[in-house]
Amino acid sequence: MLNNFREGLKPTLQNIGKAFASTGLSANFWTAVGLAFAFASAIVYGIHFQYSFVIGGVLLLISGFFDIVDGQVARITGKTSKKGAFLDSVFDKIAEVAIFLGILVGNYSEGYLVLLAITLSLLVSYTRARAESLGVQLQGIGIGERAERLLVIAIVGMAGAVFLNYAVIIVIIIAGITFVQRMIATSRKISD
Repeated sequence: MLNNFREGLKPTLQNIGKAFASTGLSANFWTAVGLAFAFASAIVYGIHFQYSFVIGGVLLLISGFFDIVDGQVARITGKTSKKGAFLDSVFDKIAEVAIFLGILVGNYSEGYLVLLAITLSLLVSYTRARAESLGVQLQGIGIGERAERLLVIAIVGMAGAVFLNYAVIIVIIIAGITFVQRMIATSRKISD
């Protein structure tokens, strides 16, 4: 869903890409920085100290920012590659699992809810990857892509420790809807 807004933000995103590209650091470097911030967020959630839900949320937002930066740097420098796209996708999944693990360890939500949230989140990603391997493009299909899911965790979670549990429930709902939307969209576009 948020991917659909990127076109309107293209000039701003290009300026961000130019600024970070001017450092001479590769897109893969910025991908790793984003992953490091995701790990930091997961650790903060896991430790569960006073206001860790706020600090974890801020670190998660910073991680998301670098998830935008890496792609922009690759485009600006003309160094987009299959290897970079692969690393970005894998690091995104590692980050997402780490965040949910931190929420679980920090006891912000019930184990079965966290398991359901991460399972549905990974199924959303898997359906896109599998569909695209069959020639069906699913970017922008669904209300709960990765960016939306992590924004829910970060922003709703920053409202208070109890709200982090609600954020997990919201992720379950939007990931479940997105999974179904992608199954239907792929089924309609595949011709046997």
